[in-house]
Amino acid sequence: MKVAIVQFPGTNCEYDTQYAFEKLGARTQIVWHKETELPSDAGLVVIAGGFSYGDYLRSGAIARFSPVMDAVERYAGKGGRVLGICNGFQVLTESRLLPGALKRNEHLHFLSKHHRLKVLGNDNDFLRALKKDTVVNIPIAHHDGNYFVDEKELASLYDHEQVLLQYCDEEGNPSNPNGSVDAIAGVCNRGKNVFGLMPHPERAMEAVLGSDDGVKMLEGFLR
Repeated sequence: MKVAIVQFPGTNCEYDTQYAFEKLGARTQIVWHKETELPSDAGLVVIAGGFSYGDYLRSGAIARFSPVMDAVERYAGKGGRVLGICNGFQVLTESRLLPGALKRNEHLHFLSKHHRLKVLGNDNDFLRALKKDTVVNIPIAHHDGNYFVDEKELASLYDHEQVLLQYCDEEGNPSNPNGSVDAIAGVCNRGKNVFGLMPHPERAMEAVLGSDDGVKMLEGFLR
């Protein structure tokens, strides 16, 4: 399978993402933000992490208007699978491909550490290699990772099994590092083909580097 990895000015996780998917046996292609078409044989599009356009205005707010995003929207509209990681998640919410918004962490500090996540929803291509309630250890690195939706939208997300990941402790109890509503770390759209999360599974591919739990998270796309 080919994975297309979108690159904006300020993206800094595209090569980590490329390494992660190639380690799993996928072919990859990095796509510059000025491109107006995606590779015709892409089975997954990933919007990688970083600081697109320096995070000016709001994180992801300028990247949302890059030419490539029209192609991403068309691709997703036809059922193509899209994954946004960290800044990519922010871009997808700004593009309205995912519900909600990412705002400044409630304590106003940048976070960079490993944090545990609980799998809440695995009826999707992203997390199907993991069982529900599994706890994984994945790095986080963000300043604007505070996920917000209003009460009505939150209820809808749970009704349609769109809440995928929750920040937790070692026992799986909610442990909220950034103030996100319900400690939510990742969601999908109602069609379950667009996914977003703030943590970085592409940085958890080698046990020697702290965790290889990202392998199970990403390999669901290749099954």
